[in-house]
Amino acid sequence: MHVSFSDEHEAFREEVRAFLAEHLTDELRQAQRDCPGIFLDYEHNIRWHRILHARGWVAPSWPKEYGGTGWDLTRRYIWTTECTLAGAPSTAPMGLGMCGPMLIGHGTPEQRAYYLPRILSGEDYWCQGYSEPGSGSDLASLALKADRDGDEFVLNGSKIWTTHAHYANRMFCLVRTRAGGKPQDGITFLLLDMDTPGIRVEPIVFASGTHEVNQVFFDNVRVPVGNVVGAVDKGWTVAKYLLEFERGGGGIAAQQTALKRVRRLAAAVAADGRSLLDDAAFRRKLDAADVRLQAIQYAEFRTMARLSRGQNPGPESSIMKNLSADMGQHLTELALEATGYTGMTLPNAGGGALASGEGSTAFLRYFNLRASSIAGGTNEVQKNIVAKLVLGL
Repeated sequence: MHVSFSDEHEAFREEVRAFLAEHLTDELRQAQRDCPGIFLDYEHNIRWHRILHARGWVAPSWPKEYGGTGWDLTRRYIWTTECTLAGAPSTAPMGLGMCGPMLIGHGTPEQRAYYLPRILSGEDYWCQGYSEPGSGSDLASLALKADRDGDEFVLNGSKIWTTHAHYANRMFCLVRTRAGGKPQDGITFLLLDMDTPGIRVEPIVFASGTHEVNQVFFDNVRVPVGNVVGAVDKGWTVAKYLLEFERGGGGIAAQQTALKRVRRLAAAVAADGRSLLDDAAFRRKLDAADVRLQAIQYAEFRTMARLSRGQNPGPESSIMKNLSADMGQHLTELALEATGYTGMTLPNAGGGALASGEGSTAFLRYFNLRASSIAGGTNEVQKNIVAKLVLGL
């Protein structure tokens, strides 16, 4: 496969590089380097968000009529790649990457007019209320109860693994509005304000010591019926549409950057004057990872070609999600092998060359990305989707 870009797209690449050189500070780059997982801390995330919003580039995938860039697929690919290579912070995916596209596709004109500008400006910061205790990958079995009381629903129950709920002022949420029948029926998609009385957020601290996810409890929480997206009892259709955006691979450039990070860690000289790159067995592992990444790269290009014809990500997004999750975890394993015991040193705690900078976060990334084969639907669920909808089994 021969991949090349037009002169127009190469000119756009230079424009992006110039913008990043001007606005991407050392502090923002360092914050991204220190990020142990997918979600950057809120302070640096929202700072970068506002820089992008001022330039009109905060929503690369949104149509121009809704405040997005209106970029074609190739420009979006160039933007993502150049941001990753430059070490730019990632933007929070819940609002820009999931809730916004979902509202564009399924929201009412009133919902789009109210929420989309607030997502773009950063005034609204969203979290996702999907998983529940006992209803993780089997999302259709969710039980958060929403009883109709006039023009409101009354919510009782809980959600779990809710990323950044301790920062969010909004949540998009799946609730059970009708029991019995097919489990996918009777689910409704709701938008809610996190300041609503009766909502309580309790932290869940990872084994690495980082706080990214939470359990959210609902005690007689009242939400207006007007906050329903789609139709009452028909939220499963909206949820599936949104999950297509959550389950994208996220761009191969990030994993190519991670492999370069592993090579730098492996090149660090140990006390005996040798580096891990002197080990032929470890070099073979790096080369094998490089080959896998190239294969994923071409799979991503094929998906781009399909999307350029105006089609949604579809079930093929499950393939990329699986490949991305597996490869991301593998790269953290290689990074931990490269740092050895020093990788367990806490950031800024001393310990030599490997314990500074990138090496100090290898241990945290390893733990954080254990969840990537579960979040957004387990690898097993994705394989079932591929078997049924792609292979026709």
